[in-house]
Amino acid sequence: MAECGMKALSVLEAARSRYESLQISDDVFGESGDDSSDNPFYSTSGDSNSDNCCLEAGDDQRAGETGNCQNGGPPGSISKTQAEEDGWSDTLQDITVAPYNDTYGPIQRMPATATCMDFFQLFVPDNTIQNMVTQTNMYAKKYQERFGSDEGWRNVTAAEMKAFLGFVTSTSVHRCESVLSIWSSGFFSNRSIALKMSQARFEKILKYFHIVAFRSSHSSHGLYKIQPFLDSLQQSFGCSTFRPSQTQVLHEPLIDEDPVFITTCTERELRKRRKRKFSLWVRQCTSTGFICQIYVHLKEGQGPDGLATLKIKPQLHSMVAKQLCQNLSGRNSIIFTGPSITSLNLYQEFEKQEIYCCGLLSTRKSDCTGLPQSMLVNPESPQQRGQSHSMMRGNTSLISWYNKGHFRFLTNAYSPTKKGVIIKRKSGEIPCPLAVEAFAAHLSYICKYDDKYSKYFIFHKPNKTWQQVFWLTISIAINNAYIMYKMSDAYQIKRYSRAQFGERLVRELLDLDDCSPNQ
Repeated sequence: MAECGMKALSVLEAARSRYESLQISDDVFGESGDDSSDNPFYSTSGDSNSDNCCLEAGDDQRAGETGNCQNGGPPGSISKTQAEEDGWSDTLQDITVAPYNDTYGPIQRMPATATCMDFFQLFVPDNTIQNMVTQTNMYAKKYQERFGSDEGWRNVTAAEMKAFLGFVTSTSVHRCESVLSIWSSGFFSNRSIALKMSQARFEKILKYFHIVAFRSSHSSHGLYKIQPFLDSLQQSFGCSTFRPSQTQVLHEPLIDEDPVFITTCTERELRKRRKRKFSLWVRQCTSTGFICQIYVHLKEGQGPDGLATLKIKPQLHSMVAKQLCQNLSGRNSIIFTGPSITSLNLYQEFEKQEIYCCGLLSTRKSDCTGLPQSMLVNPESPQQRGQSHSMMRGNTSLISWYNKGHFRFLTNAYSPTKKGVIIKRKSGEIPCPLAVEAFAAHLSYICKYDDKYSKYFIFHKPNKTWQQVFWLTISIAINNAYIMYKMSDAYQIKRYSRAQFGERLVRELLDLDDCSPNQ
């Protein structure tokens, strides 16, 4: 028994050594909790809300698709003869990805005396806030010229705009459904910050708040009211502030909903709330959780890049992936993708730009064009757990791996001849190709990020789409600011948790003197 324990430990240590950049531990998010896994490496237990990292049951089996695949394979897949003509072969060979020479982390070194506000303003600087002030005052003036004067209105100042942002941001820390609860006498009231601004004044600013007051003749898409802010945010998320690691993930981040609201609202309210008119995609560094790029796609109307005209989801997701990776050409980055993005054509196009990929493949969600049918159908004979089969075409490998269900992976970043291992708390180690191990490790990290950081998204939910996008991206900016803080000298002096960082940022936005992190 002792020998078995030592063997399992050595396998675990060997696996961990391959992912030293993944800082997966209780403290990686600034706090430990009951939901922290007792596995120090990674878990594929399916506890996460994300469907991209659970390797417990095959997606195709859950969807009841096995019969459909066996009747001819998914659309776009090719026969065995055609696969051989296209260059697919059972003969496997080693591949190598060029080394990644860049170091990841913050580009700008922040002083040890830097405040939470300093980190936040790396992404939302004073000139951006001043623009909100100018545009809000312009919109208020035009609105009153058209609909009559508002006796209670006076032009907003920069200090008031920061306080306005602070009040709304406080809902991410205290998880109150309405920001107006701050001035109430109920459970979510907060007298310590309510005195900074009256509720009437806050509601006036909320009424007229704008990023872009007037539509330009050159603006044809639905996000024109927020596009300058998104452009500024994209630039600050880019290489001017933070350099990501070689491994990154493309996915839709989890947007947490208040469980109390969900259980108490009516069915009509729930249906209305779930009809979000946009989808948000991100490119995220797997070593730190830093979100390097965002892309907002409107589900209705004409998008800025014509994506709304694409009715086929694989085409849409392929276009989104290209938008998110447009600045990665020539860097030898490795991108992990979920089933909706994974496709042979996209991977081949990325490889020409020296961008390498590894993704989970689904016969239901993925574009299977050009893939051999024989690899996409489940064999009739029973398979052992951990058994795998691979085929190659050039540097691209298609892997079929069994673990209580069939899983398929497409990759041009990992050699199919190299072996890895999945560590399970209950069932021990499961052999697998290295690509499967890498996918599980990196996606598990992102799932942990989602599970923890989504709890700190701003809970204020306006009706207008551009405002929903604005507060969601502000939440992402604050999470990125916290990651920058965790990697700075300032964290060595005051070790704020994510909740304490949010509370402190609110107080600094409101210009409150008391700097206690426990307030």
